[in-house]
Amino acid sequence: MVTKRNKLDFEAALAELETLVSQMEQGGINLEESLRLYERGIKLASLCQEALSNAEQKIQILQEKQGKDQINDFPKEQ
Repeated sequence: MVTKRNKLDFEAALAELETLVSQMEQGGINLEESLRLYERGIKLASLCQEALSNAEQKIQILQEKQGKDQINDFPKEQ
């Protein structure tokens, strides 16, 4: 999904990144296309990391407002 500023949201960026990875893993693409996909993938990964960092900061702020100075990790999946 594209927002008003032509920026992908996290879910759309992650979905596109997963598609790119799948295309590259399947092979059968030339070097130029591989480089183009890799470059796009790096941009998408950076966008996802930025979105996750922003979300983490917002959570920290909300927890601090509620008097919780510590961030607890989510339980690990088994």
